Amino acid sequence: MASKVFIDANILLDFTLKRTSYQEAKQIVELAINGAIQAYITPSIVHIVGYWLSKAYGTTKAKELLLALLEDIQVIDIPHQITLVALHSKMKDIEDALQYYTAIHHKLDYFISLDKQLQKESIAGLPIYTPKEFLKEFA
Repeated sequence: MASKVFIDANILLDFTLKRTSYQEAKQIVELAINGAIQAYITPSIVHIVGYWLSKAYGTTKAKELLLALLEDIQVIDIPHQITLVALHSKMKDIEDALQYYTAIHHKLDYFISLDKQLQKESIAGLPIYTPKEFLKEFA
């Protein structure tokens, strides 16, 4: 069975905007497209990525890109109780806490992010990998 992987907004932005870590982000998205991993995001990731894509490419192109991504990436939701757990956690960044605890709730295997502070705050139950670390681990 394919690993279940949470993809943080910065990875999708690197891929869609061809930023610094484009090649690694592209490889991760390709793993999802090929079914080697099951990729997940939350509605707030759609919101964040949609905002930046709209600024870069306009609304029509942003929607096209998001719809293409969502063919291979599943959107998962956060229950009220998990929202409370995230807000009571030691994580300082609210958005990061919500994403991370949603991934834990859905029993995902990996969390991929370039956020170094988030990596420091992770727990053993759900490791946080950079794209390079994940690709090396997954290879």
